[in-house]
Amino acid sequence: MASLQHPTASLQSKHILIPRNTLSQKPILNLSLHGTTFTPLKLKFGVTTTTAAAAATRRSTGATGARMSATAASSYAAALADVAAANNTLDATTADIEKIDEIFSDPQVSDYFADPTLAVEKKRQLIDEIAESSEFQPHTRNFLYILVDAQRIDLINEIAKEFELVYNSLTETELAVVTSVVKLESQHLAQIAKQVQKLTGTKNVRIKTLLDPSLVAGFTVRYSGSKLIDMSVRKQLEDIAAQLELGDISLAVKRKKKG
Repeated sequence: MASLQHPTASLQSKHILIPRNTLSQKPILNLSLHGTTFTPLKLKFGVTTTTAAAAATRRSTGATGARMSATAASSYAAALADVAAANNTLDATTADIEKIDEIFSDPQVSDYFADPTLAVEKKRQLIDEIAESSEFQPHTRNFLYILVDAQRIDLINEIAKEFELVYNSLTETELAVVTSVVKLESQHLAQIAKQVQKLTGTKNVRIKTLLDPSLVAGFTVRYSGSKLIDMSVRKQLEDIAAQLELGDISLAVKRKKKG
C-alpha cells in the first residue's frame, strides 16, 4: 500500500457449527449501505433496546459525550448487523469487523483517519485498498465510507465491540476466548466449544483464539464475560507457590552446558 501500511489481522476466529433456528427477531432501521447517504437511526429489537445499546448505556457513567458516543456506536453496529442479516452474511460481516478492529487498533492507521487535514477522498481511497486486500463484503466497505463521511470513523473500535454483542444476541451465541501458548488444533477447539455449551446452555458457541507465551503451557478459556477456566501451567505454578506459602517467587530453569 503506497499511502499507509496496515497490519494483517492476527486475531483468529473460528465458528463452531451448531444447528440453530432462523432469527426470530430483526432490528428495524432507516439505513441503506448500498449508497453513501446516511439517515438518523431508530433501532429497536421488538419493543426493547438492543443488547448492544443496553450494554453501552450501562457502561456509560461518565460525561454526556461518552454516553452519546457509546449510544452512537451501538446504533451503527445494530444497523450494520441488520443489513448483514438481511443479506444472510452475518458470519462474513463479523469476520470483516474483526479484521477492521485489528487494523484500526494500529495507532498509525487510526491517526491517519483522524487527521482533519486529509481530504475525505484520500481516506476513501485507503478504505478501498483495505477492503480489496481484505476481501470485505460490499456493504462493509460502504459502511466504512459512511463513517468517514460522517466523521465518526473514530468510533470504529467501539462499534466492533458493540457489533459482537449484537451478533451474539441475534444468533444466541456464547463467545469463548481461548488463550494458549501455541495454536490449538481444530478438534481441541471443538471440544472446548462443546464444554462451554454444556456450561452455558447456549445454542451456539463461537471461539476466538489468542496467543500468550506467558502461560508457559496449557490454555485458558474466558466466557460469559468474566468466567474463566484456567488450565495453564502458569496457574499451576502460582497455585503451588501459594500452597508452599512462598509468595511471589522467581522460577528459573537452568540449562546444562554441553561438553
